[in-house]
Amino acid sequence: MQRLTNRQILLGITGGIAAYKAAELVRELRKAKAEVRVVMTAAAQEFITPLTLQALSGNPVHYSMLDPEAEAGMGHIELARWADIILVAPASADFIARLTQGMGNDLLTTLCLASDAPLAICPAMNQAMWRDEMTQANIQRLIDLKGKKFHHFGPADGEQACGDIGPGRMLDPSLIAEQCAKLFTSKSLSGLDVVITAGPTREAIDPVRFISNHSSGKMGYALADAARDAGARVTIISGPVRLPYPEKIKVIQVESASDMLAASLEQQQSCDIFIAAAAVADYRPLQVAQQKIKKSGEQMQMSLVKNPDIVATIAQLEDSPFVVGFAAETQDVATYARGKLTKKNLNMIIANDVSNSDIGFNSDSNSVTVFWGENQQDFPRMSKSTLAHELIELIAHQYSKNTNSEKK
Repeated sequence: MQRLTNRQILLGITGGIAAYKAAELVRELRKAKAEVRVVMTAAAQEFITPLTLQALSGNPVHYSMLDPEAEAGMGHIELARWADIILVAPASADFIARLTQGMGNDLLTTLCLASDAPLAICPAMNQAMWRDEMTQANIQRLIDLKGKKFHHFGPADGEQACGDIGPGRMLDPSLIAEQCAKLFTSKSLSGLDVVITAGPTREAIDPVRFISNHSSGKMGYALADAARDAGARVTIISGPVRLPYPEKIKVIQVESASDMLAASLEQQQSCDIFIAAAAVADYRPLQVAQQKIKKSGEQMQMSLVKNPDIVATIAQLEDSPFVVGFAAETQDVATYARGKLTKKNLNMIIANDVSNSDIGFNSDSNSVTVFWGENQQDFPRMSKSTLAHELIELIAHQYSKNTNSEKK
């Protein structure tokens, strides 16, 4: 169920004997690598404890709109925005009726009203209650009101806790997880781990001064957004930038090239694709002054030492991921890019001409040429966001071809 990878699922639990199955459902969703947050009604807590679901989901359980601690951590409006889907299992007849009437008289119904995410319910009730005209009318009204954003899984047919036989049993948790996965489109990087370096590095001269460059990190962050949208679990290893953290992406902040190398070596152990978009300083001071260097004379000399080549280091590992490098050049772009592609043992390299002030560093647009093997593809000037999505699709395609060829 790779389609659930990195998905944010808000699981609502209402009162009913089937509430005990919610524990297994959380396990199924977490096994599929979804992130799960649980919201319980007061009646649900009579059947299963919040502590059980907190232990299984790895997140605090929410059950009250009037809980100051919960609101300080993730308020109910933020929780509504957080969800990729709201899944209610079990969904009692009472909950369905209240939802149909647009009531927001507890946290779960309020979240359903406040969220734009799709809503999926798993009805669970006595067979006579399910067959009742009012319940059927409520289900039909939800279908009419919400259209494609509403789904109901089940109920199943069979023996019920009360002894009756008929429709009304909540579906098996594994089937619910499968049905939930089908609501998400399979994407080009679904289930993959992508690590992206972004921004500049800073190489300290003394406690006040440092060597750096003009990289804004915009291209790296745009690539991270695009990789996330393609279904990947994304980690950014970011130098100092003035950009907001992207949603649903892990960010590791670093300063120097040495810091970035250490973080890259750690993260590459579990990644499938490594994209080196950072503008890493080529050199660093041989010695870093412990105190601010005072002005003395008209000239100042400083010895520099070469920094480690991060992308080459990752590419030359025995079990290296699929590695994509960047080449920011001011002349002979194609020649230098192809040279780096071969010398550093990269799978692909993305080259751009940073001598053009309208593109590249600090700009919101870019134009690049991508090289791999004997092939190349030009991308004309466009916004970095649009370009990033096109680059990610190309990278995903080449990664897939590379992986398939290795299996043969």
